[in-house]
Amino acid sequence: MKLVMLGAPGAGKGTQANMIAEKYGIPHISTGDIFRANIKEGTDLGKEAKSYMDKGELVPDELTVRLLLDRVSKDDCKDGYVLDGFPRTIPQAEVLEKELEKNGDRIDKAVNVDVPDENIVNRMSGRRACLKCGATYHIVHIPPRKEGICDNCGSELVQRDDDKEETVKNRLKVYHEQTAPLIEFYSSRNVLETVDGTKPSEDVFANICSILG
Repeated sequence: MKLVMLGAPGAGKGTQANMIAEKYGIPHISTGDIFRANIKEGTDLGKEAKSYMDKGELVPDELTVRLLLDRVSKDDCKDGYVLDGFPRTIPQAEVLEKELEKNGDRIDKAVNVDVPDENIVNRMSGRRACLKCGATYHIVHIPPRKEGICDNCGSELVQRDDDKEETVKNRLKVYHEQTAPLIEFYSSRNVLETVDGTKPSEDVFANICSILG
């Protein structure tokens, strides 16, 4: 079972990918993890990727796909895998599709965790974090006992830059321009499944499991 997770930033697709990986015994693969592992191990692909990253440039699609194919060729992927954060664009999806086809392979399902922008802005801009112990809260859904203070260690809670409303809206704009077209791409391949990501996490997961079987 080879899966691609789709959804806007903050939709919860990473959480679902982790739960899928655990239930079905397949690895949860993110390109960030692949880059870090290859750079740490000093592989040829890692050195190539690092040369772009050191200059602040994006790693080219072809190289990213080569790194990805190297990762999915490992023994732990023989029963499948969950891709999270890749592909991000139509060109990346096309390169991935072409390279998988060379091995007689294909993506089985693309799971789109659908959450309206308004929900995501409220969800992410309400987050608060303790920089000292790492605990996270939400001003509506998981508030601390004392406003602005961490329950665990008593430190002040902060709103991370990534969670500020303007930043969230910018990330959503980029998502709609670059990544949302993948929904139509995978729909045209008859592998798209969409779930309602506004429901509680366990309900979203149950819905995904009913689709995957």
